[in-house]
Amino acid sequence: MTAVSAPPDAAQAASSARTGTRRRLPRPRFSAWHLLLAPMALLFAVPLIWLALSSVMSNAQINRFPPALWPSHPDLDGYRYVLGNAMFPRWFANSFLVSLVTVTANLVLGTLGGYAFARMRFAGSRLLLGLMLATMAIPFQLTMIPTFLVMKQLGLIDSLGALIVPSLVTPFSVFLLRQFFLSLPRELEEAAWIDGCSRLRVLWRIVLPLSRPALSTVAVLTFLSTWNDLTWPLIAINHDTQYTLQLGLTTFQGQHHTQWAAVMAGNVITVLPVLLAFLGAQKAFIQSITSTGLKG
Repeated sequence: MTAVSAPPDAAQAASSARTGTRRRLPRPRFSAWHLLLAPMALLFAVPLIWLALSSVMSNAQINRFPPALWPSHPDLDGYRYVLGNAMFPRWFANSFLVSLVTVTANLVLGTLGGYAFARMRFAGSRLLLGLMLATMAIPFQLTMIPTFLVMKQLGLIDSLGALIVPSLVTPFSVFLLRQFFLSLPRELEEAAWIDGCSRLRVLWRIVLPLSRPALSTVAVLTFLSTWNDLTWPLIAINHDTQYTLQLGLTTFQGQHHTQWAAVMAGNVITVLPVLLAFLGAQKAFIQSITSTGLKG
């Protein structure tokens, strides 16, 4: 009788069990760059750490000279003052609504515009692309008055619409998505066209699933710019019920007295969604930046 040989995997597992060896997970490799990048990361984190520590200090501790580096007695009065403000939930909801609509619009319109510039050839496409990119060099200070007049003609001043409409689509989102679409192989789309798919179906079924890193990057960057915007809401909004978070936090600062504990606590609450959004999309963000730099 011939003995039945065990499968190679089973034999290898049995041999490993007999010898008592275990597979070790690969350790992260150390690089000399870590000696430089670690102190730099700590340096950039100092303002955030200082903000978090100051938010649990009292106004007396914050105003003390020399400044205290560590709260002697943690004080949550700043958070109580902010969360006890009747308008704070409204400001948070306004910022969330404006950011959500702006991000969604940039993803939809930026995708359509970027795909058109990347894959479709029409009369004046290069000229339109150049003009669109040229608008990125125009500072906001030159466009805020015309934008204000347009919003006034539309009757949107002192409403959330004045914050949403000017940011429905940005040249940066169109350009970034165009660059990513150019890095995708055309053969995938051509195969779908041969199978009878329309251009929109190819975009929905083939291109968008491969473009998640670029879409995540556009979403995060648009969210950051909209959530942290203060200048345009300061111009377009007058009534406190339409304030965003950044604009509402300015009410804690007066000409003769400032609730610094409340300002610090409010900024901590404002920064948390930004940190969570960036950390959640960090891998996709890096992948998108490296992909869009491969082909111009």
